[in-house]
Amino acid sequence: MIKPDLTMTPPESIDRVHFVGIGGSGMSGIARLFLQAGHVVTGSDVRDSSNIAALRALGATVAIGHDAANVGQADTVVVTGALWQENPEYQYALAHGIPVLHRSQALKWLVGGRRLVSVAGAHGKTTSTGMIVTGLLGLGQDPSFVNGGVIEALGASSGFGGDDLFVIEADESDGSFLLYDTAVALVTNVDPDHLDHYGTLERFRDAFVAFAASARELVVISSDDPGAVEVRRRLSHRHVLTFGEAPEADVRVHGVSTTGGVSFTLSYRGADYPARLRVPGRHNAINAAGAFAVLVGLGFEPAASLEAIATFAGTQRRFELHGIVRGVSVYDDYAHHPTEVAAALSAARTVVGDGRIIAVHQPHLYSRTRLFAGEFARVLETYADETVVLDVYGAREDPEPGVTGALVAERFADPSKVAFVPDWQEAADHTAAIAREGDFVITLGCGDVYRIVPQILDALRRADD
Repeated sequence: MIKPDLTMTPPESIDRVHFVGIGGSGMSGIARLFLQAGHVVTGSDVRDSSNIAALRALGATVAIGHDAANVGQADTVVVTGALWQENPEYQYALAHGIPVLHRSQALKWLVGGRRLVSVAGAHGKTTSTGMIVTGLLGLGQDPSFVNGGVIEALGASSGFGGDDLFVIEADESDGSFLLYDTAVALVTNVDPDHLDHYGTLERFRDAFVAFAASARELVVISSDDPGAVEVRRRLSHRHVLTFGEAPEADVRVHGVSTTGGVSFTLSYRGADYPARLRVPGRHNAINAAGAFAVLVGLGFEPAASLEAIATFAGTQRRFELHGIVRGVSVYDDYAHHPTEVAAALSAARTVVGDGRIIAVHQPHLYSRTRLFAGEFARVLETYADETVVLDVYGAREDPEPGVTGALVAERFADPSKVAFVPDWQEAADHTAAIAREGDFVITLGCGDVYRIVPQILDALRRADD
């Protein structure tokens, strides 16, 4: 994979910008902002998608497949670290002296001198960012934003606003979250991840310390996550708000009920503020507390802030219902870390009633699968009634000998609760065969596992014939 030069100064002026891999959740949001700002935007990706269709509707020219000719007259090329070194568009840009920016550099260029709220963490970023943006809009503000998923109520993952505030989901996976001139930093958690980039847990935590310490105005950080607690201990920042269920949290979550949704109370500065969310799951009460801490830290009134956050209706690929066939509900979720999988399945348990949970898990990255196979197996076996494991989505990594989805399935204590089915059609058919009325099927992973959902729905329909 490529290693973009994150120290390079972006050009002062950008007119025509080309995105290699424009359909990705992060890249498409940034491309949308360039379009809204009046730039000529072109791009390419390996397959068509709804993100690409939306960008074309806004005026982007997008090619399917990578070819040097796609770069055209672009004066700047934007890439991600997931790009292969041999990519012809990347090589063309290098050979012709066209500036190549990592997506984080392009986003920094767009932010300019605005007051930046950066949300980072191994998980919870997209939902937390969406809650902050929703809260600000509900409070009558008009922020700019870039999120890692489409905010359902807005139908977009990014947008320019008229206010000075700019809210972003900051990616820690490759260290690029350290590029931003952040005013307010939200750290959802520092759960071990991305060790393929950082090498050690200590270096991973060091990056979060640097991220939080650089925030000019405020740090909001979890009081519950052990990694976040360690980062907080190492901070000497003058303005820190903690949030979570810990008794000492500045914004304390308590009285959580997951019956019929999630309701809870936040305690802040001696007052209690009750809330009920539109999105399920105990983890979302915690996410809401972090978003609340950001808003009150920015100076907004507590009760109004929580009321605005509570209108958040979710983001695409986060606990998203795709259909109900034969009384079987089929959902999709982006969860790709054991903690995220546990949270998604716990949320599913609160809404499934007497039905069973059938998880369809696509491991993401060979390194993550090798490191966490046992933990994934434990979580899936604990929280799901049945599990179907697909093969690994390698993304930016080359295959590793012996690392397949079987590595997860083989770690189940009860092999009757899991099936490793690498062929997608066979996996869809198997899922439909074991599902019965009232069951809850949920696909899990941040690769392309959502593409199996139509196959599962079709298999369920055929099984009813």
